[in-house]
Amino acid sequence: MRYGDKVAVDGLSMRVERGTITAVLGPNGAGKTTTLETCEGYRRPRSGRVRVLGLDPVTQRKQLLPRIGVMLQDGGAWSGVRAVEMLEHIAALHAHPLPVPMLVERLGLGDCGRTPYRRLSGGQQQRLGLAMAVVGRPELLFVDEPTAGMDPAARRNTWELLSQMRADGVTIVLTTHYLEEAERLADQVHVLDRGRVIASGTPYELTAGGESTIRLVVTEPFPPDAPQLLATDLGSGVEVTPINARSLLISGQADASTLSVVSAWCEQHGILPESLTLGRRTLEDVFLQLTGREFEEADR
Repeated sequence: MRYGDKVAVDGLSMRVERGTITAVLGPNGAGKTTTLETCEGYRRPRSGRVRVLGLDPVTQRKQLLPRIGVMLQDGGAWSGVRAVEMLEHIAALHAHPLPVPMLVERLGLGDCGRTPYRRLSGGQQQRLGLAMAVVGRPELLFVDEPTAGMDPAARRNTWELLSQMRADGVTIVLTTHYLEEAERLADQVHVLDRGRVIASGTPYELTAGGESTIRLVVTEPFPPDAPQLLATDLGSGVEVTPINARSLLISGQADASTLSVVSAWCEQHGILPESLTLGRRTLEDVFLQLTGREFEEADR
């Protein structure tokens, strides 16, 4: 896929197995949303072959649409329609919809059911969008940033709903900027960068096999040369990667003795740690090491 001179999806090859939750991750501009929109039939690929449930999402769109559910990154409802009215309308378009009251209760839409869509909060719009995507009992569900803007309770309810749908045999493909969400939900993870798949595997496969890591978070931004200075003190076999202005990831031979060196380095340079933790690699650590970029919200 191209947008003018920009290659958004570059020879990407990926397979999603039935009855699984597959997470598609990547930094801004990696091509996640474009990939999903191509699979959903909203965009025609410039080259290559795309099959969804064995069908071409462009030329066989009429056969495919009744079998899939799509939660868009934003929009999907009329500005003035009330939340529950919109959900009831979508349900009426399907032969065997899920019970609307069940979805309203499960996704916490009761308090805003009579509120016009334009007046809903971002999290409420996300919950309605998810309800609209699942009400038709799809075989395959595409969800783009499903819990963006939700409070923790709504996020947990959404995770439970997606997990239950997988248990019922629904295949789910999601993009998310919450790496904890991908680590908790996904059976398979594909990491995209610059329009290509750069890593694939289960969350365990992607996080296993590496050394322990140390995460250093400080109260004030680091000096510009801090990563290099700390790496010099730690010696060979240890990698220091900036996460943001106030946190570093230390990987390689990260153990208790490394912790003491880091603590002494902070004291020597007048740096006050907010937290200093030793643990196994997380999906966020893997993502940072693969792409060299901190994970960010929203891309195209």
